[in-house]
Amino acid sequence: MAENGETPPEAQATPEAAAPQVPKLQVLGQFIRDCSFENIMVQKGVAGEITPEINVQVSMEAKKRPVDNQYEVVTKYTVTSRNQTGQETLFILEIQYGGIFLIENVADEQLHPFLMIECPRMLFPFVRRLVADLTREGGFPPFNMETVDFVALYRQMIQQKAAEAKGQTLS
Repeated sequence: MAENGETPPEAQATPEAAAPQVPKLQVLGQFIRDCSFENIMVQKGVAGEITPEINVQVSMEAKKRPVDNQYEVVTKYTVTSRNQTGQETLFILEIQYGGIFLIENVADEQLHPFLMIECPRMLFPFVRRLVADLTREGGFPPFNMETVDFVALYRQMIQQKAAEAKGQTLS
């Protein structure tokens, strides 16, 4: 310390150095990569009481784009409705919804979880609306998907990959 109680200039940090690098996430675009709705109930007919049971499966993929700090993240949803009594399929909805993201100031070891959790979380409200609209337009009551826990889904995906890798090394 200097004698007058002030911090010497060489010990003072510049505002740029003192401020932590805040992660930046910007959505550059969103799109439907693929979409399919099959109304099996109308095609084959279902007799008797109909009590739908809906199953939702979610998967994700991410890839680097040729432009610096840009990534494409695609979430894939398969929504299957079956009649509880006879297990006849009522409809199948498959949608792949993607986004192009600009991501800066994220450490390399945190990039993969960031891409697989935060990006799908940002896309989810748009997918939920599309699923509700498609099921309604397909002749069914609109299906409002429950919020997806992308953290749990990511952990499950990592555990599955670890188990597969362990199984391959044991063979």
